Amino acid sequence: MRFFDVHTHVQFAAFREDFQDVISRALENNVWMVNVGTQKETSEDAIRLAHEYAEGVWATVGLHPIHTEVSHHDEQELGGGEAAKSFTSRGEDFDFDIYKKLASDPKVVAIGECGLDYYRLLDDSKKKQKEVFIKQIELAGEIKKPLMIHCREAFGDLIDIIKSEIVNLKFSSPGIIHFFSGSKDDAKILMDLGFSFSFGGVVTFAKNYEELVRYTPLDRILLETDAPYVAPVPYRGKRNEPAYVAEVAKKIAEIKGVSLEEVAEVTTGNAFRTFSL
Repeated sequence: MRFFDVHTHVQFAAFREDFQDVISRALENNVWMVNVGTQKETSEDAIRLAHEYAEGVWATVGLHPIHTEVSHHDEQELGGGEAAKSFTSRGEDFDFDIYKKLASDPKVVAIGECGLDYYRLLDDSKKKQKEVFIKQIELAGEIKKPLMIHCREAFGDLIDIIKSEIVNLKFSSPGIIHFFSGSKDDAKILMDLGFSFSFGGVVTFAKNYEELVRYTPLDRILLETDAPYVAPVPYRGKRNEPAYVAEVAKKIAEIKGVSLEEVAEVTTGNAFRTFSL
């Protein structure tokens, strides 16, 4: 069986000392991965990492909504120390030309992590988040690569923007809603617009996700870890890593009442189709 972790962050500071070991463990366990960029530097790092491997490792490039302004500093993502904090949490303006150049790399399979995040809002940050999200939709349309979308407490606005900009995404798989946390109604609308959903370790311990997993057709489900965050059972409380995505697949198989082999085959096929691999 092969598993495909479509959303992980092995280029983050949390893996600085052992990223090669982490990737080797994944590949040895038949887990392929996409390392997801969150700003210019982590996007560049994801590309560099992808080029170190002949197969099984890809990248995305994008500007996360929380990085459109000076924001919460996450040491697992950005590293510790005041110097790193002042440099990487500065708030980034989205430079279309720079990201287009990065996105043109053959190892880049999607644009993002982009979207909306209203969990921690600063003054007028909704406006800038929306503007930056729209620019990344335009970039995805221009280079014909899908979106990797982050959405937290903002599905109404997210859906409105996608509906208005869907003309830019007229290709077979417009993208993935990662760590999906919306309602079944949100899921229905987004599926009708062509989107798929990735689920991670939270499904192994949060019962409220089971109804959503049952509702979503298997051909619209992908696997993720979002490592280093939200490790699945039996690794809760530890640093997450791509090799643990098998635990997510096991839980989805249990919820769906299908074999692990079927979940592995279908979700991996979904990843290949979405990313045009």
